[in-house]
Amino acid sequence: MGIQKDRVRFNVGGRVFETTATTLANSGRNSLFGAMFNENWDLQPNITTTEHFIDRNPDCFSVLLDLLRTGELYIPSNIPEKLLYREALFYGLLDHVRTAKWGPFDGNRLHLARSITGRAPGDGTAIRAGPDGGCCVAHGSMVHVYDWMLEEHPPITLDYQRVNDAIWVDSESIVISACERLGRDDGGMGLFSSSTGELRYKFHVSHENLVKSYTGGALSFNSDYKLFSSCKGRSNEYGVGVWDQVTGKQIDFFYEPQGWSLGDADKLQWLNGTNCLLVATLFPRKDNCYISLLDFRDKSMAWSWSDIGAPIADERRVRDAIAMEETNSICVVNEYEDLGFMDLRSNNGIVRWSSRSRLMKGKMPDEPCYPKLALHGGQLFSSMNDSVSVFCGPDWVLTSRLRNSHGGSICDFSIGGDRLFALHSDENVFDIWETRPLSII
Repeated sequence: MGIQKDRVRFNVGGRVFETTATTLANSGRNSLFGAMFNENWDLQPNITTTEHFIDRNPDCFSVLLDLLRTGELYIPSNIPEKLLYREALFYGLLDHVRTAKWGPFDGNRLHLARSITGRAPGDGTAIRAGPDGGCCVAHGSMVHVYDWMLEEHPPITLDYQRVNDAIWVDSESIVISACERLGRDDGGMGLFSSSTGELRYKFHVSHENLVKSYTGGALSFNSDYKLFSSCKGRSNEYGVGVWDQVTGKQIDFFYEPQGWSLGDADKLQWLNGTNCLLVATLFPRKDNCYISLLDFRDKSMAWSWSDIGAPIADERRVRDAIAMEETNSICVVNEYEDLGFMDLRSNNGIVRWSSRSRLMKGKMPDEPCYPKLALHGGQLFSSMNDSVSVFCGPDWVLTSRLRNSHGGSICDFSIGGDRLFALHSDENVFDIWETRPLSII
């Protein structure tokens, strides 16, 4: 009788399928099937029929049912992938399909899955990975959005305002910061729909009870739904603003200390363990580099570093920085992909440089793409010319290099949704790197 109780029958588009509650439990609580069962994966009391009719595509249902049974995804040639993804979305199984298509992210096992040519050759400035495997690419005053199937959505147009940064709040929402146009109060930041490109609301800066025009810069957010942005205004509202990303209301502002440079920050990064915000203003945007940790609880600068007054050769100029909480350090990189490390437990200003990652030291291209850094899953990534290097272990040893020479140098890259996206500058091509799923034996 237990086996009979476990059986479930579906009629999908006229075809009958029989499976078990055990198999359907693999779909998870957030799926359509999860809503049909109680917490013990027994059919809900109000479901008394012996056959459950679903007016959907039976061929796709068969593929998805086999996915729940085996964990493997096989798509017959007669089923368009787009149709299967649409059906997976209906059943709440997109995460299962994505997991079957590529494995958990591992920088040393990535392979080039696809390259896509952008819409505006030569002016791609930034690429940002979405949480579900999609991405957005900023081109001047436009942001092109791609879902996880890499189908393009309606672009986001900022009416001739140059995009400075973008960040995915969730898979349906993107915050974009932009420059204020001369004589116009239309800069700042806005939250947009990733699927329609519609502006949902703008983030305002208030100073002395007045709404001020400003240029929005680098962006970051934390798990408490707070959004951070560097701000450069016309008056004295220079610094880092804080907003509630759900309501769009300003809730705090860290004003720029004298002699520092927060309003021109290139990078913001929230540190969960210390409740601090990394703010980095880097060369060549400014003649000097400024890196600090801001503690918003008492409006203090918990840690800071600058190369002001230090005799620094051009090859030691910091191009990017990233905080590494597990090792209490900040990693920086120069234009030759030398890595440097600073101890957050001291303020002595010493950078321990290592050149073991360098392949060659020579003349930079006429229009260089400066290195960028990223940290993901305990691995450190650094872009250099047309490749991305992967570093692992306590000594950050170079373990692999991702390279696609088509499109020229990499001007930006981003990791999210178990994918790495790399944007090339010359031909505005972006690459999608994925980890192949492990074979099931």
